[in-house]
Amino acid sequence: MTRRANIVGAGPNGLTAAAVLAEHGFEVQVFERNPKAGGAAASGSTLGEGIVVDLGAAAHPFAYGSPAFAHFNLAGHGLEWKFHDNPLAHPLQDADSVLLHQGLDETAEQFPRDRRAWQLLHAPMVRRPQDILENATSPLLGIPPHPVLMARFGVRSLPPARMLTAAMLRTREAKALFAGSSAHSMLPLEHPFSSGFGVLFGALGQSWGWPVARGGTGSIIDALLRVLDGLGVQLHTGTEITDLAQLPPADLNLLDLTPRQLLAVAGSRLSPRYRNQLSRWRYGTAAYKVDYLLDGPVPWSDPRTANAGTVHVVGDASELASAEREVAAGRMPQRPFVMVVQPSSADDSRAPAGQHVIWSYAHVPQGYAGDAGDLIDAQIQRFAPGFKDRILRRVETSPAGLEAWNPNLIGGDIGGGSLSGLQQFLRPTASFSPYSLGVPGLYVCSSSTPPGGGVHGMAGWHAAHRALKDLGRS
Repeated sequence: MTRRANIVGAGPNGLTAAAVLAEHGFEVQVFERNPKAGGAAASGSTLGEGIVVDLGAAAHPFAYGSPAFAHFNLAGHGLEWKFHDNPLAHPLQDADSVLLHQGLDETAEQFPRDRRAWQLLHAPMVRRPQDILENATSPLLGIPPHPVLMARFGVRSLPPARMLTAAMLRTREAKALFAGSSAHSMLPLEHPFSSGFGVLFGALGQSWGWPVARGGTGSIIDALLRVLDGLGVQLHTGTEITDLAQLPPADLNLLDLTPRQLLAVAGSRLSPRYRNQLSRWRYGTAAYKVDYLLDGPVPWSDPRTANAGTVHVVGDASELASAEREVAAGRMPQRPFVMVVQPSSADDSRAPAGQHVIWSYAHVPQGYAGDAGDLIDAQIQRFAPGFKDRILRRVETSPAGLEAWNPNLIGGDIGGGSLSGLQQFLRPTASFSPYSLGVPGLYVCSSSTPPGGGVHGMAGWHAAHRALKDLGRS
């Protein structure tokens, strides 16, 4: 007897869940509202024909080491990684940029007074990047694959990033570099566990780097789609599911949706207690995105910055901390944290010869309705005089625009929900089976479940295996 499964949402998690179930003999159908699969890992041509723009995520330390992607051998299905001279640069006012090198010792050499402290923070994780990523992308309420390493990571992760840098680091350069990686949490740097993001992102960058996918982030999706095609999965694009009743009969239904959409699509099937828990879900800091086509590389004050994959544009650690506090309080800072990715300096397929695609976003308050584009321009110009003169075209996408394109990005939240408070660990509810919606055969597999946001497919991987285990028991 053929077993059947439906997947709602064709982002990396939905597609990974589909691949797992198809590999286990299920007849799988995937339903996606947009005309193309990919979710927040899609690429497009919003800057013009022949220009590749990453519509969502751009740099991929998680995707490169994803256990799910390795299992399905995406490299064997056409995915190619491109690496920059340095994974990260952090420009400083009136000084050279501080660089995250793809090597721990080389990074630490930039700040001799903090060399030993920097190595102490990162060395255990840099030596075992695959193991720490497997820990970080496992369900949080359970025994991690590498428990001793997880304990060492946990000790470094518990303090707020602001407290840890004050206690362990003395130099302006080291504090800025660590604070910038910690800000990937999209939390105030005074928040507990924000240090974990600094350690994790720093360790991955100093081991295998923060690569980009040749041809755009959509190339990751193209490789996944080739896997699904080989497994006989049916993909229905341009098909929005607003109620479970629209789905064909199936043994399993997996939803790559955040809590607000779960309530809309499946609320009538859920218990009152579970609906109440989902209704309390909080969405967090948003992104305001600007994509640029330039007539050459960004003219950074420190030319080495042009060869870094990602650039944290904000200034010193104290300025970054202030900006993140303002955003968390619902106020727009005049000098926000801006993240820039420069794919063209490693991937010549993104734009015609001589031109460069620059991807950027600023952290802004949840649902921010103002215009942050000029502030982003000004922040980059501050560390790259003449930047504005290089702009051929630019496209802004507000938080509302991000949500209109991808309804999982509620209010511009690109992480599936705030990581503040217990939501960092209890996603989306307090449960040892976070992927189950409490209804036989019904599961959630979005970034609102462990391990959270990022292009890695691991939420879909874990949800599908949870569903298979439950089905076996029944």
